[in-house]
Amino acid sequence: MRNYLFIDGYNIINAWPELKETSGSNLQQAREKLIERMIEYQSYIGEQVIIVFDAHLVKGSNQKNENINGVEVVFTKEHQTADSYIEKQVEQLTRNRRNRVRVATSDWAEQQFVLGSGATRISARELKIEMELVKKNIRKKTEEIRQDRSALEERLDDKTVQILEKWRRKQ
Repeated sequence: MRNYLFIDGYNIINAWPELKETSGSNLQQAREKLIERMIEYQSYIGEQVIIVFDAHLVKGSNQKNENINGVEVVFTKEHQTADSYIEKQVEQLTRNRRNRVRVATSDWAEQQFVLGSGATRISARELKIEMELVKKNIRKKTEEIRQDRSALEERLDDKTVQILEKWRRKQ
């Protein structure tokens, strides 16, 4: 089974206060922040994340796809909205019942289409809550790893710790 999460990029940016504020002065920076957060999120949850940004009002623009640390970033072509791109992809992916597809958007009309096509929707607010839980879990695991390492060092004598540290640095 393959899991996909499509993100309506500008919809999420405009729904999250910290990204919306950033976008007011620097839209590129807001996009980069969203992408960075999704990279971290994807690495933890294992879904293929696809962030879609509208470029439909950009004269002469062609569709542009980038892969940034495993997250697919799509800028639509001229006259194509993020919604229409996402809808087309969702229709194709949900034909195969082995695919699980979610779409993150707070656009009500888009949510209705998503549900009607067999995918599930997640609002911007719900995605933010999920992301906060993921960050909390990452911090918890990191702390557990630190504690495990500390516990090992406490059980070894100083000479053994120094030898192991030398070996580790050689690699």
